[in-house]
Amino acid sequence: MENETATMKKGLQYWQQIIIILCLGWVVIWIYRSVLTPIFPEMQQTIGQHSDAEMGLIASFYFFAYTGMQIPAGILVDKFGKKVVLIPGFSLFAIAAIIIGTAQNLPMIYLGSLLAGLGCGSYYGSAYSLSSENIPPEKRGLSTAIINSGSALGMGIGLIASSLLVKSVGMNWQIMLFIIAGLIVVMIFVFASVIKSSPKVDRTAVVKEKAAPKEKAPIKNLFTGRMIASYILYFATCYGYYMVVTWLPSFLQQERGFQGVAIGFSSALVAFSAIPGALFFSRMSDKFRTKKVRFIIGLTVAAALMLMLTVLAPTSGILLVGLILYGLLGKLAVEPILISYVADSAPKKGYGTSFGVFNFFGMSSSVIAPFLTGVISDSTGSKVMGFYISAIILVIGAVVFLIANIRSKKIA
Repeated sequence: MENETATMKKGLQYWQQIIIILCLGWVVIWIYRSVLTPIFPEMQQTIGQHSDAEMGLIASFYFFAYTGMQIPAGILVDKFGKKVVLIPGFSLFAIAAIIIGTAQNLPMIYLGSLLAGLGCGSYYGSAYSLSSENIPPEKRGLSTAIINSGSALGMGIGLIASSLLVKSVGMNWQIMLFIIAGLIVVMIFVFASVIKSSPKVDRTAVVKEKAAPKEKAPIKNLFTGRMIASYILYFATCYGYYMVVTWLPSFLQQERGFQGVAIGFSSALVAFSAIPGALFFSRMSDKFRTKKVRFIIGLTVAAALMLMLTVLAPTSGILLVGLILYGLLGKLAVEPILISYVADSAPKKGYGTSFGVFNFFGMSSSVIAPFLTGVISDSTGSKVMGFYISAIILVIGAVVFLIANIRSKKIA
């Protein structure tokens, strides 16, 4: 025991290792999620010309499968353990990336995207069960922000890499998918070596547990007024973000005249500016833990205003300011605080199921946003209305969340 304690003092504690590997997991997932959107024109040179709605379905297929996996994956995590669910999921993710990398038509890309969504669907419940169970409560907000910063970093890398390597250097777009498959395999080995397996069941303890009075079923506590309001707000937050992730590069190129690598760098501003915003606001929410609701509502309304500024901006400079502020104040800033809020409000037994339900409602918007914005673009010739709809949904989500917390008298 003395040697083990000494080792822990010299190296990273387990909860700190969890933060690092979960951050890296999001990096890889988000490189994949963002790498295709800037290169839709190059993809269509291989798979043929298709409408914006049909190309938007690539993201919608992914998010449809990803969303559908949230509740089943959460239940499986609680039953079998994080490692048992996470590693097979990422193995399927790697296979999906290879399928897309070898695809010669759009239906095959749809298939690969669907499988990638199923594979990545194992991640959210596993990740936030691990973080909620192992990270000290007083460090939960900042730690979650560090974990989530992997998504911002991955998004920035994906947008810039695809724009630079494919648009500017002329690399075949399919090579990007083989690179991603390699990164996924590396993460599988990292998960296998770092994450501890669930402890074996003590049969004596099981008998005692059965004899003891059972706790109230947590399913009833998943649908309290505050939890439902958090689901609605997360839906609103994700809707705007995934509309931006899918269609911002195309909007900048087709409607604002951005070209080449400038598309990727400008789009990546949302991701990179999100990192300091997430770290700052989550640190503040840890410091003022009774003010979480105020932080969440304020950031949500500010994000809606920045989406409006992006499309109303008269110059490219003001547009870029809007994108930076949206990243600073938007989804990646509010999400760690909202996750910490849910962790405080959700049933303590069965975190995997709780976060699975939470993410299911949030990510259901990601199925709708890419396709609906594509339909709007095909009908009107512009994606501006998609930004307006996102801003309105954000405001509605903030109002619902505010009312629910006023009723429960949780605003301090």
